Amino acid sequence: MKASERRRPDGPFEVVTMGRVGVDIYPEQVGVGLDRVRSFGKFLGGSATNVAVAAARYGRGTALITRTGDDPFGRFVHQALDGYGVDDRFVTAVPGLPTPVTFCEIFPPDDFPLYFYRLPKAPDLEIRTEELDLDAIRSAGVFWVTVTGLCQEPSRTATLEALKARAKSGVTVVDLDYRPMFWESREEARSWVREALPYVTVAAGNLDEWDTAVGTADARAAAKAARDIGIDLAVVKQGPEGVLAVDGSGEVRVPPVPVEVVNGLGAGDAFGGALCHGLLAGWETERIMRFANAAGAIVASRLSCSDAMPTQDEVEAKLDGVSDAG
Repeated sequence: MKASERRRPDGPFEVVTMGRVGVDIYPEQVGVGLDRVRSFGKFLGGSATNVAVAAARYGRGTALITRTGDDPFGRFVHQALDGYGVDDRFVTAVPGLPTPVTFCEIFPPDDFPLYFYRLPKAPDLEIRTEELDLDAIRSAGVFWVTVTGLCQEPSRTATLEALKARAKSGVTVVDLDYRPMFWESREEARSWVREALPYVTVAAGNLDEWDTAVGTADARAAAKAARDIGIDLAVVKQGPEGVLAVDGSGEVRVPPVPVEVVNGLGAGDAFGGALCHGLLAGWETERIMRFANAAGAIVASRLSCSDAMPTQDEVEAKLDGVSDAG
């Protein structure tokens, strides 16, 4: 089956994501600054977009809510989404604003500076409440939003209204995805994240992002704060310490999957798409975390983000390899 044939012409979608989109321009030379790079690759990017692509890799019926510029890069976004089997009916153009472009530098294993070109304003921050298909949002198996969508109007109000309309039905996820360059301060971000948290069932982020969300970078304390708010599943990514997941059944800790890192960008989005897949499949929390960790490790071992998203067979093979090595 071709990827484009997996699109769902009629709902409900299994996964609907809402938020950032853009074009990633990644250097083909590793370990040098952009001033010395000679050639680049072009890839679909943006956290909500990458999560949609990752979920589609597992055969999930997936749609993306975002906006692009009315320009060649905007056309590329639609072409790429179609190729990945992600429904683009909720992706619209904003005349006068360019589709965002993101450059990165690649210094493995853990230094990947990002340079966002989202001026004068990113079209994905022009998502408006009156343009949302609230029926599609309510009926999706998983609805996924990001903290970046809260950083400016009208996207902020649209994101909050979508969450309110969703009313915690099914699985409603906030990707804590805190990017300091999009906010005036961490305190401003924290105030708006706290507006969103009561409407979600799952929250996921790293220690710094949890600090922004709930005011602590201690993994257990952050998860407890999330649970106290009423979040069903808190996922705390701790880098070399692995992942802590806390839900109503207790606490799960999963170690990282060893990998030779090529580009760490996109690993979190791969984790997110795998998280959606595991939640829809009804897996136990530990299995979901192990699967998502392996998916993230695979993407960290590859150059791009969207193109690098693995299939279920690839993830299972990675897990088998880790088990055999252990």
